[in-house]
Parts: sequence; C-alpha cells; structure tokens
Amino acid sequence: MENRVYYGEYSLKHWIELILKKNIILPEYQRYFVWRENKVKTLIETFKNKQFVPPITIGAFKNAGTEQNLILDGQQRLTSILLAYLGLFPDEATFKKAEADFANDNDDEDEDKVELDNVFEWTFDKLTEKGKNKESILVNIIDGNYKIIDFGIDDEFLKNTFLGFSYLVPYISNERIQQKYYSSVFRNINIQGQALLPQESRASLYYLDENLAQFFDPDFCKDIRIKNSGSETKLDFVRYLSLLSQYHKDSNTGRIARGYKPIMEKYYEKYIYYVAEEDSDTHTFARFSAVFPDKNYATRYDILKQTIISLGVKNHQFISIIDLDIFFFGLIYVIVFRNKEIDATKIDELKIKLERKIEQLKNDLSHKRAPGALKYLRLRIESSIAIYHRFTT
Repeated sequence: MENRVYYGEYSLKHWIELILKKNIILPEYQRYFVWRENKVKTLIETFKNKQFVPPITIGAFKNAGTEQNLILDGQQRLTSILLAYLGLFPDEATFKKAEADFANDNDDEDEDKVELDNVFEWTFDKLTEKGKNKESILVNIIDGNYKIIDFGIDDEFLKNTFLGFSYLVPYISNERIQQKYYSSVFRNINIQGQALLPQESRASLYYLDENLAQFFDPDFCKDIRIKNSGSETKLDFVRYLSLLSQYHKDSNTGRIARGYKPIMEKYYEKYIYYVAEEDSDTHTFARFSAVFPDKNYATRYDILKQTIISLGVKNHQFISIIDLDIFFFGLIYVIVFRNKEIDATKIDELKIKLERKIEQLKNDLSHKRAPGALKYLRLRIESSIAIYHRFTT
C-alpha cells in the first residue's frame, strides 16, 4: 500500500466551519499566529482579485483510536480567514498595557482581574475555545483583547470564494511512524511568507515521542531569551541537551560536535532522533536510558526550574550567547545529567563566579567577535561546568 494524496478546494465558508467545529486542528508543534493586520487585509484583497493563494495542506492522523485532520501548512492563511469572518484582530497594545498594569498592581486581594488571551503566543484555538459559532465567540471575548475591524467581506463572498487543499492520507496506522512522516512533511514544506526559524521547524520532531515533548522543550525555559543585534530568540534547550549528552559520554570537550560546525542543525536533529526513537547507535551521545532510567526526567527538571528561579533568570533577557552559555551549560549538566543539586546557601557566591567568568571571556576580543566558533563553544562548556561543580551538594 502507498500513502495517498487527494486534491480539491473548499469555499472559505466551509473552511471556517471546519475550524469552528474542530474538524481540522493545529498540531502542538505549529508556530503561533505571526501575521500582521495588513497582511490579513492583503490576503483578503488577493481573494477578491481572484489571484492565486497557495493551497492548504491537511494530514489524516490516527491517534489513540480517533482520527484527526492536522493542519500541516496554511495556519496563517486559515487564521486570517477566520479573523476576517469574525471582524477581529488580536490587540497587542491593549495586551501590553494590561500586562504592565498587572505588574505594577500590588493589590493581591483584587480577585476581579480578568485574564486576557496572550496575543504574543496566540493561535485560533483561543477563539474556538470560546464558542462554535460567530455569535458565541463575540459574546465571550474580553473587551479590548481584540480590535474590531471591518475587513469588507460578507456571506456571499465567503460562499463564492474558494481555497484549494492537499489532503495526505498515510497508509500506516502506527502513531509513531505517522508522526515521523508528518514531521518530515512539516519540515520540508516551503512555508509561504515568513520562514520558520530552525527551532520552530525542529519542534515537529519533539512529538516523535509525545511523552518526551517537554523533555526537549520545557515550559519553564520559554521565557529565557537572548537579544542580540536587534533579534530575540528563546533559549534553545535541545542545543544544551545534545552538546552536554556528548560531553557526558566522553568527558572530553574536544570531541563535541566535531565535523558538525557548518551543519549544527543536523547535529541537534541526530540527538532528537536518537532519544525519541531509541536508536541503538551510541557513538555520539550518552545512552538516554542510562542517564534517565524509565525516561524519568521530571524530578530533575523540577529541581532545574527551581534553581533557575533562585538564580533570578526565569524571565531574563541575556545580551549575548556568552552570558547565556556560562549560566546554563554547567547548570543543566550538574542537575540534569549528573543528578545533583546546587547548594542554595551559596547562590550569591555562584552568581559572582559566573559573572566574573563572563567578563573574562568577553575581554578576549576574538571570543567576543566569533562566539559561534567550536573552540570557544567548547571553552564555555568546560568553564561553566567547572564553576557549577564547585557549588553542588
């Protein structure tokens, strides 16, 4: 038997009904909605002018005895169509002000505060959770959380305007093999408009084993970011896990990522496949089952989370990869891989040591100019681990 692909088109009205009835859903690894208001308006104008709009890609997925239709490509377009139909758009200005007011409000006894939908980590699920039709959604949104916008469409437009699709139906029923297939599809699709970042594209691989999704991308690290040269990215936890796994196996920083410098993303992929698929090849990384018997990593992650809070970097924005690496390589290694804890009575002393090491490395102008060079990456790994080892209990 072979995988099958079906082609067709639906009216925009039908696409909206599929979303509202949850007959098509977003897989967990899909990125957030990132289009701006003007891009939504441009999409609607494209439809009105009968110009080409790339088709949607949907995949049939059997999960725990139920059948789901996953949106593999086209989330931004479908979300834009839904927003245009509802006449809404997430309001960043209101959300920022509400967050600032909440942070400055010291009245802990005020129980009347309402929780706004986070428009910076937003998907259309935030709306479909509020109702199955336009009326119920509009009734249940919080005033100010969304802007009311007239996109100039009506029911006739939605009924008579069509958007194509590709519908993938794999012949395999094994959930893990299906997930691997769809991860490959997701990563190979040429996303229209704003390209996926490596971390966003790689996220589909985390669900090769759904029980390990939090291992690869724990929630408590998502607010730790690095801002450099005008760009901002979150801490790449898989980067630390993979590099430290190889170090844990060899205890030799000189071998870390050897031969992978131009293709580090392939190195991270190799680690994910090795862990999620229990690959027998142990040439590169420490055996996962030996480090985490019965895949039990949760306790160590809880300790790591609390230590990050104690260090005061839970919602921190780092200014360079040097700062980030010195803080996290040793921390993750001693807690996650060595199963040790940091002496809570020496946190202040530890932070001083870390800051001094960061300053020392930044005084090396060659290191500061090219922190991505493997020799400097290995130096940061070795330096950070050496510091943290002195503060374990």
